[in-house]
This record gives sequence, structure tokens and C-alpha cells, in this order.
Amino acid sequence: MERVALLVILVLMTILTWVAEGQDTESWAKRVDTGKEVVTTLQFYFHDKLSGSNPSAVRVAQADGTNNSSTLFGALMMIDDPLTIGPDPTSKLVGRARGLYGSAGQTDMGLIMVISYGFSDGIYQGSSFSLLSLNPAMNPVREMAIVGGTGLFRLARGYAIAQTYSANANGDAIVGYNATIVTYV
Repeated sequence: MERVALLVILVLMTILTWVAEGQDTESWAKRVDTGKEVVTTLQFYFHDKLSGSNPSAVRVAQADGTNNSSTLFGALMMIDDPLTIGPDPTSKLVGRARGLYGSAGQTDMGLIMVISYGFSDGIYQGSSFSLLSLNPAMNPVREMAIVGGTGLFRLARGYAIAQTYSANANGDAIVGYNATIVTYV
């Protein structure tokens, strides 16, 4: 009986050794190239309103000394901004930008943007893409990274080009966005 048990253990150890040696070192990852990418381009306007009785962007935090900084370094804004098809605030509403941005530049107006652009119209209704990027807000044209999404924008990657259409002394701004989003079928 003892010899049978020893033989069984020896056979099991041999099998486990064979399995371990034959294991692919890349077994933890899988890559499937379907070759079926979809490229979507969107053009819309972002309305960021800081003034008035019903602002769409409000300051939720600030560091000590923020008010003494020309760039408002350390200020953090929470937003729920309308997205429209044209620059006129009364043009057709196609979604909302929700998230936050903060002043991340001590010497320039560099905003770190963490925003979900959710759509409420057409085939993109219920879909969103996420932007996480630095926005050098004083540059005439800015490029920012799209890092994910939901719905038709699931597994999104891409970029958004932003251009300020108008801005006033109160901080209200209308920004045109051209987004190029790559997803899979």
C-alpha cells in the first residue's frame, strides 16, 4: 500500500512538472485583433457658466492663497455644462458635460480636466466618453485625451480639439469641441 501511495505521488509530481514547464509565459494576457474599428467624429459646443443665479460650474474647493494667484492655482470646479450643436446657448441640446476641472498651473492657466461628456440625442443617446487631460486654456487651440467611454463609446480612445468661441470677464465661456473617437464594432 505504501508503494502505491508513493507511486501515485511520484506520477502526480511528474504531471505537475510537465504542465508547469509547458505553460506559456504570456498566458495571463490575451490579444484579439478583430480589425473592426469605428471612428466617430463629433462637433459640439460646451457652455461653462460661472456667473448668474444658475451657474453650470461652481467652485467646490481651493487651496490657501488661490485668490492671490493669477492662475487661480489650486481652485477646483465641479461642472454640469450643457452641450449644444451650435455656439448659441439656445441651440439644440445634445448632452451634458459633467465632472470637474482644477487649476493645475502655477505660472500658466493649465486646467486638469476630468469630465464625462454624456449624450442625450440621436444614436448616441445614453453614450458617453471620458476626457482626462491637461487643458492649456489660454492657447487658441488645445488637444486633450479621450480615455474611455460607455454605450457606443465603450473602450473609447481618441482626442478632442477645443477652441474658445467666446469668454467674458465673469469666467463664462463657450468652447467648440471637435472629438475624434475610436471604438470597436
